[in-house]
Amino acid sequence: MKIVYPSARRDETVVEDYHGKKISDPYRWLEDPDADETKKFVDAQNDISMPFLKSCEIRDKIQNKITEKWDFPKYGCPFKRGSHYFYYHNSGLQNQSVLYVQDSLDGEPRVFLDPNLLSDDGTTALRTCEFSEDGEIFAYCFSEKGSDWVSVKFRSVSTGEDLADVITRVKFTSLAWTHDHKGIFYNSYPEEHGEAHGRDTASNLNQKLYYHRLGTEQTDDVLCAEFPDHPKWMIGAEVSDCGRYLLILIRKGCDPVNRLYYTDLEALPNGIEGILPLVKIVDNFDAEYDYVTNNGTVFTFKTNHNAPRYKLINIDFSNHDMEQWITLVDQHEKDVLEWAACVNENKLVLCYLHDVKNVLYLYSLESGTRQMEFPLDIGSIMGYSGRRKDTQLFYQFKSFLTPGIIFNCDLTQPELKPTVFREIKVSGLDTSLFEVKQVFYPSKDGTKIPMFIIHRKGIALDGSHPTVLYGYGGFTIPISPYFSVSRITFVQHLGGIACIANIRGGGEYGEDWHKAGMIANKQNVFDDFHAAAQYLIDHKYTQPKKLAIEGGSNGGLLVGACLNQRPELYGCGIAHVGVMDMLRFHKFTIGHAWTTEYGCSEKPEEFETLIKYSPIHNIAVPAGDNQYPAVLLLTADHDDRVVPLHSLKYMAQLHHVMSGVEKQTNPLMIRVDTKSGHGFGKPTAKLIEELTDVYSFMTLTMGMEWHD
Repeated sequence: MKIVYPSARRDETVVEDYHGKKISDPYRWLEDPDADETKKFVDAQNDISMPFLKSCEIRDKIQNKITEKWDFPKYGCPFKRGSHYFYYHNSGLQNQSVLYVQDSLDGEPRVFLDPNLLSDDGTTALRTCEFSEDGEIFAYCFSEKGSDWVSVKFRSVSTGEDLADVITRVKFTSLAWTHDHKGIFYNSYPEEHGEAHGRDTASNLNQKLYYHRLGTEQTDDVLCAEFPDHPKWMIGAEVSDCGRYLLILIRKGCDPVNRLYYTDLEALPNGIEGILPLVKIVDNFDAEYDYVTNNGTVFTFKTNHNAPRYKLINIDFSNHDMEQWITLVDQHEKDVLEWAACVNENKLVLCYLHDVKNVLYLYSLESGTRQMEFPLDIGSIMGYSGRRKDTQLFYQFKSFLTPGIIFNCDLTQPELKPTVFREIKVSGLDTSLFEVKQVFYPSKDGTKIPMFIIHRKGIALDGSHPTVLYGYGGFTIPISPYFSVSRITFVQHLGGIACIANIRGGGEYGEDWHKAGMIANKQNVFDDFHAAAQYLIDHKYTQPKKLAIEGGSNGGLLVGACLNQRPELYGCGIAHVGVMDMLRFHKFTIGHAWTTEYGCSEKPEEFETLIKYSPIHNIAVPAGDNQYPAVLLLTADHDDRVVPLHSLKYMAQLHHVMSGVEKQTNPLMIRVDTKSGHGFGKPTAKLIEELTDVYSFMTLTMGMEWHD
């Protein structure tokens, strides 16, 4: 059936000169989310996409089954603060997980904070949270409708009541308590950003570090650090385990590099009264330094300094010349050190990534020697708790077929043996029905790329199966095994095959793997994804018309670019909150931080790279009898990270190029959600609704059938 799309006004007068090349931008008016014309465009698009998605005959079956499978109890790792234990729990279909408190591990749990009570529709979510050092005051950030802007409130543990203090205009913040329990460091942006309501697009510049004393007004907060000569810098703050030092970790983008400064809080003659004196340990952006712990002036950091797979080093702040740095745990010959934590005063927990699966070890803080390996199946560590002052640790394991097992290890025992603290189960889930495999396929340049494939056991490889290929490929983020009820529903009841390609640009094999997919090397990411699709077709898992590709954010860019480059290879593309305008992304909200990953169109060489794959600038009618794959873009009105204009402009251009093309019968649609953002904190009800729409779209466009 031929779908008639609403035409969008093209302003051919908007042309920008990029280093001598004239580039038109006819839909720049869509960059204003509050303009009446933009709102009408969104309404017109939803008036087409929403009825289409609801026309799926098996939509109710999809939604009911996802809801049924989603309805299982979910738990986070317990963590000790002060004399109490806390943990997050969702009974099944609650929109937001609830924070519970216990007086002991086997004590009666009671609700400490229920985010579901903060709004009627579940769209207010907890973000960054931090307890005071004595565990008596809980600082918590909450966002509304998915926005990255948050407010900070404080709750007494003993009474369960909120204090009067409220901090606003906060975004991408640290929360770091001084150990006297009297106040907290946090980040805020200047007032010229306007009202922080989640629909703003202004660039986030000039972040500042403040100190708030409990019981005072925000207007009295102390400005502790700012860098007006470097408006794009973001200021991370962390108080050392001993409480004496404030570490300042400065980033200028999303690259894994930061400057490292500190202040001796005990040396301040009158306490925290103004701009802090900063001692500069590392004053460049050559490497990353993540604080682990310290003994006096000897600090342990996880770093990629001369170690693309990361290592642990000791820096003595009393003599911090680089020549005096000591390697505590050298980088592994292949595995990537993902994170490190200090527990029980003198032990280190190190989590590595080995061929995209986690391994977990215990090391000595003093010697850097390995003491034990924690037993793990093939999967991922998705949760951990255990600080230096704690005598035991908890970690949660998940995999494609394991919804969660929380382990506990008491480090005071002579024999260190993890035990199962809690196992999370999904009613009716029979994991024996499924098979998970990992393959390594060659990309265009011969690089071996890992890919996970999940399907029902015993399927015939005849090319008949609907298949979803998921990817990300950026910002050093690896996609390791994780549990998904929607994926299980797709495989079990829609006859599908689910695949995750661990393409370059991510962190699967360290910083070298990341750099091989960034800036001038970005095409490697798309080539890796095309090669994954070709592998699945060649090995008869599927065929092009039954192959859907999916990704979100940077993965949405991946989908947009790949559909443009190889439309004949795919039957469907699902792009969530994608970065689609690679010439102007840096001009909105936090987009300037991504120039370290993508480059910037204001630089001639980087413009030449970006213009070659920018999704909205490379849409063309496919050659021959091929049509453009079916497309569903998903964005949200309160996404103030990848602002909606990316998806809106891409869809407007796609409709323009394909209008009047008789062979184009595949639907080209966008779904714009309300009271939602980039994804974090999205309520369960909205998640299920969105997933139902995605699988309904795939059913309508790839001919999927329901299997009980």
